[in-house]
Amino acid sequence: MNKKIWIWLWAGIGLILCVIIFWPVDRGLEEAILDAEEVEEVVDSTEAQQEHYKYGIPADNFEIEEGTVARGQNLSMILDKYGVSSKKIHEISQRSKDVFDLRKIRSGQNYTLFLAKDSLRTPEFFIYESNKVEYVVVDFKDTTNVYLGAKDIVKRDSAVKVGISSSLWNAFSDAGVDPNLAIVLSEIYAWTIDFYGIAKGDSVRVLYEQSYVEDKPLADYTIKGAIFTNGGTSFYAIPFEQNEKISYFDQEGNSLQKAFLKAPLRYSRISSGFSNNRYHPVLKRYRAHHGVDYAAPTGTPVHSVGDGIVVKKAYQANGGGNYVTIKHNSVYSTTYMHLSKFAKGIKPGKRVKQGETIGYVGATGLATGPHLDYRVYKNGTPINPLKMVSPSKEPVSPSNMSRFHQVRDSLINCLMQL
Repeated sequence: MNKKIWIWLWAGIGLILCVIIFWPVDRGLEEAILDAEEVEEVVDSTEAQQEHYKYGIPADNFEIEEGTVARGQNLSMILDKYGVSSKKIHEISQRSKDVFDLRKIRSGQNYTLFLAKDSLRTPEFFIYESNKVEYVVVDFKDTTNVYLGAKDIVKRDSAVKVGISSSLWNAFSDAGVDPNLAIVLSEIYAWTIDFYGIAKGDSVRVLYEQSYVEDKPLADYTIKGAIFTNGGTSFYAIPFEQNEKISYFDQEGNSLQKAFLKAPLRYSRISSGFSNNRYHPVLKRYRAHHGVDYAAPTGTPVHSVGDGIVVKKAYQANGGGNYVTIKHNSVYSTTYMHLSKFAKGIKPGKRVKQGETIGYVGATGLATGPHLDYRVYKNGTPINPLKMVSPSKEPVSPSNMSRFHQVRDSLINCLMQL
């Protein structure tokens, strides 16, 4: 046999072996690819199906009608037009007693009805949203089951730097940030910054966490770090867990909570500051004014700036009107004047806690309009309330200081990049 025949013979054998060896592998690969594609299709189908669930109910199986509870409307009025009998509504009310009192549904709240896809459009489910997260489900089956549900909550971190030209509220609004965040900040810095005395040139940097439901934001803010610059001084708020409790500390590890609050009101503005020679608007003459006036609407709650004992509750016709004096310790006492009325139970000898309501803003005595005249006395001598130095509560312990420094440095680095 010549050489050419042998070459062709071996080439043919090689081709046959390649077909025998590799054909099953190729088929296996092809089948594996097909199987993978089939699995992906099943997953996509399941996800698409889940997207049509509403309040945990397969919405595609029903006709959906949504509405808002009108003023004066009750459950009976809502369900009556769908043919639900008064007997059934009574049964629902009885079964919901231990879950939610459906007799107390509020106007402005949303509700949803799941109706059968038939000529009768029979109600199958009724959902009442008690708030943005929680809802009540009424299942119209024979047993008329009533149960509570909750929407999924997603937490998101955000950061913002805001310059202040007037009030903190306006600054956040102008920056397109929910001004309710300003209220949360004011509560954290209540012992450190007088928010009624902030001025143009102040600024704040803040890291915060916010909840979202169905991609809509909720006004529940958790401050994860902040730097508030007031009058050229930076005040830090570093959240840190100690003794199984998260509190806020400054950059040195001192607690932001102190013996005295910076201001006796949560919402107001300063109408006039501390002065030894202020022109009195009623008496038409200059005289010492050893306090700070906070302009606020009549009825605004007035809070004690610290723990103490009420030593005076009286009326001064030619001066402070209704006023309360609180002795905090052997050194400090505070007085709150021009009150429209006293809080319930306030009388000499009563012990009050920091932040407790002691009265309400008014214009009693010599006053041109509703405001609070707030005064601080040190060893019986009036001092400027805005310059009172208050001792801090428990600082970061030495054993936790190393861990605190790590948290602090990381947060400040993030805040300074804003």
